[in-house]
Amino acid sequence: MTKENNINSLILQGENSAIEFKNAEVKPETIAKEIVAFANMLGGTILLGVEDDKNITGINQNKNWEEWIMNITRNNVNPPISVEFNILYYQEKNIAVIDIPKGKNKPYQTLDGKYYIRVGSTNRIASINELMRMFQESGMFHYDLTAVERSKITDLNFTKLDYYFSKYGVDFSSETDKEKLLQNTDIMHDQNVTVGGLLIFGINPQRYLYNYYISFAHFNGHIITEELIDKQNIDSTLDIQIDRTLAVIKNNLLTPSKIVGLKRIDTKFIYEDKVFREILLNAVAHRNYAIVGSPIRVFLFNDRLEVYSPGKLPNTVTIEKIKNGVSYSRNNVITKFLENLRYIDKLGRGIPMIINEAKKANKTVEFEEIGEEFKVTLFL
Repeated sequence: MTKENNINSLILQGENSAIEFKNAEVKPETIAKEIVAFANMLGGTILLGVEDDKNITGINQNKNWEEWIMNITRNNVNPPISVEFNILYYQEKNIAVIDIPKGKNKPYQTLDGKYYIRVGSTNRIASINELMRMFQESGMFHYDLTAVERSKITDLNFTKLDYYFSKYGVDFSSETDKEKLLQNTDIMHDQNVTVGGLLIFGINPQRYLYNYYISFAHFNGHIITEELIDKQNIDSTLDIQIDRTLAVIKNNLLTPSKIVGLKRIDTKFIYEDKVFREILLNAVAHRNYAIVGSPIRVFLFNDRLEVYSPGKLPNTVTIEKIKNGVSYSRNNVITKFLENLRYIDKLGRGIPMIINEAKKANKTVEFEEIGEEFKVTLFL
């Protein structure tokens, strides 16, 4: 909630990605548009009774402003959203302060069916890709179920499919209608392979899904401008990406040792493989595959490992929740296949395990949302 002593600093900032000024003559549909745009992004504050030029005009006391705002949030915003409302006295005038949270039920739309987002100090209608991401975050749409245009059954690795289905008593090689079986298991949709199917069972997924790989870089220092020791782009299917990236990380970690008696003893602490593996698993299993412009990025520095995965946490998930073992699945198809291949167990134990291993070693691990990415920093 915005406090009275913060009003001055908010007004001095001017309108930006988190602050909007409106005068008392504003129409309900305009307020609804602002609320939708803030809720679809990271939230924000509307100051009612302040002009665009920061002049304080205030609101009159002859109107029930709180009831007016609450009616807008219920009737002009879909789905309805809860906001914080306060009237504060500033420069001898009353100002209504409307605090809009980051929406838990994105995407929100106005009464006329438009989905707005906040960009800088303005609002604009969300693009198809932005809207797709919001639907995916809400769990209403799963991008990994979408068909990959031009892909076909011959893009799949039949040997891997044989192995996968054999665990469930199905002889894939002798199936007369392979496409029907693959459609029933979400590996194909109509005549095309799904995103999830291609990323798990594809012969060369990056032929169609160009940026769905892991980019690794090792720097000799603490910042990315230091000497570059190693750089690799690791592609193929997701399980192979995980295994290869883990091998690359281990290869690049220096493990000085000394001889004590007849044994070689490491003189530098190195995490067990399961820690690095879990971080990589979370990155590939929960990344937002609707963001097609950037790969997962793994940076190794002298003192830490940083992993950037495209996509913020889904609507109702917070960093505190995942620290406490809350499990979520943005990509139901990919998660299902990785679970069946024994890569994950969907019990939410991964993040608490990483935190616990760091504590045991007297190290720290940090989780952050930065723009459209989720970042994990493991201090070495």
